[in-house]
Amino acid sequence: MSKQPVDLARPAELDDCRVPLVAEPLTASQAERLAPSYKALGDPVRLRLLSLIASHEGGEVCVCDLTDAFDLTAPTISHHLKVLKEIGLVTAERRGTWVYYQACPAALDLLSTVLSVPQEAGV
Repeated sequence: MSKQPVDLARPAELDDCRVPLVAEPLTASQAERLAPSYKALGDPVRLRLLSLIASHEGGEVCVCDLTDAFDLTAPTISHHLKVLKEIGLVTAERRGTWVYYQACPAALDLLSTVLSVPQEAGV
């Protein structure tokens, strides 16, 4: 079993995971590859960071705007952003002194697809 999570920014590697949980059970391999992404979102700071990034007007946000939203040190915020970036939930681009973050739509789509309930399921 691989301990290396699949980068959500490369959704082709997870095409076989694009099935809602209510449609069919995950295989052991699918669960192993998806779990690190959900684990990353299991931290309230990271979940909030992703929400702030994804909902920011213009689709990107400077790290300087993110640090002010928390009562945490800049290095702690940077650590959480690094986790989100490594798993593929966000991308980052350095511009001079600042880093700008964007949510990865393909990653969000994949994770929401797995947790979705098809309309015909009536659940």
